[in-house]
Amino acid sequence: MAASASAASPTPVGTRVPRGRISELWHDKTAAIGLAFILLIVFLALFAPLIAPYDPAAQSIMARLKPPVWMERGTWEHLLGTDNLGRDVLSRIIWGARATLTIGAVTCLLAATLGTVIGLWAGFMGGRTDSILMRLVDIQVSFPGILLILLVVAVLGPGVWTLVAVLSVTNWMVYARLVRGIVSSTRQTPYVEAAEVIGCRPARVIFRHILPNIVSPLMTLAILEFTNIVLAEAAVSFLGFGVQPPATSWGLDVASGRDYLFIAWWLVTFPGLAIVVTVLSINLFANWLRVTTDPEEREKRFARAEAVRRRRGRRRAEA
Repeated sequence: MAASASAASPTPVGTRVPRGRISELWHDKTAAIGLAFILLIVFLALFAPLIAPYDPAAQSIMARLKPPVWMERGTWEHLLGTDNLGRDVLSRIIWGARATLTIGAVTCLLAATLGTVIGLWAGFMGGRTDSILMRLVDIQVSFPGILLILLVVAVLGPGVWTLVAVLSVTNWMVYARLVRGIVSSTRQTPYVEAAEVIGCRPARVIFRHILPNIVSPLMTLAILEFTNIVLAEAAVSFLGFGVQPPATSWGLDVASGRDYLFIAWWLVTFPGLAIVVTVLSINLFANWLRVTTDPEEREKRFARAEAVRRRRGRRRAEA
C-alpha cells in the first residue's frame, strides 16, 4: 500500500529527475577530459601497429638524438625526436602504452579476483577464519612493497609476466580489506539474515545478496589501484627489473633517457608526461565514478545543485 501511494503521489514542485550518467559526465568537464584521454591511450595501445610511424626497436645511428620537430635540427620524420640509438620516440611511446596498460589491466584483474575471494571468505565466515586471514593481510602489508617486488623479480628474473605476478601478489590486500569490511556490515542487514533463515545456501547468499553491494566500490578501487600499478611498473622498469629490451614501456623509456637528461631532455620528458597525464586522467574519472555510483554522494551533489538553483532563482526574482 505504501509503495502504491508513493507511486501515485505527484512529483513535488521544484524537484528534478536525475540526469543520465552520460549527461552528468558531460557536465563534469574534468572527468570528461580524463575519460577522453583514457580512451585515446587505449585506442593507441590497441592499434599501435597501425598508428606508430616506425618500429619501436628500429635503430638508425645516423638519426640518433634528433630533437623534436619544433626545435632546431628537428624534422617531420620524427615528431618527438629520437633516442641515443636513433629510435623514434613517438613510436616508442605508442608501443609503451600497450605494455603499460596491459600490465596494469592484467595485474588489477588478478589482484582484485584474489582479494575479493579472500575478503568474501573472511567477512562471511567471521570468527577464527576472519582473524587468520586478516592477520595474513597485516603481515604482508607490513613488508615494503617495492622491496618485496625487487626481491622476487631478482630471484625469478625480470620479465613482463613475472612483473604481473609479483604486482598481483603484492596488491591484493587492499581489495581483501575493502570487501571484508563491506561483507561484515552487509551480513548483519535484515535481508541477508532473512535469506539465511529461509535456508539459502552460503553461495547463494554471497552471490545474490552480498556480492552486488560490493561491485560499485570494488570497481572504483580497481580504477584507482590501476594508477598505482602503472607507477609501480614504471619504477621497477626504471630500476631495470621490469620490461626488458627490445620491448618497451614508459618506465623503461625514462630509464633509457636518464643518462642524456641534459643534452636530450625529450627522452625523459615525453614518457614521463605520458605517465603523469594517464595517472591524472584515471584519478579524475575515478573520482566522478565514485560520486556517481554512491547514492549518498549523489544525494549530496543533487542537494548542492538544487540549493544553487534556488539561490539564483531568488536573485532573479529580487532583481
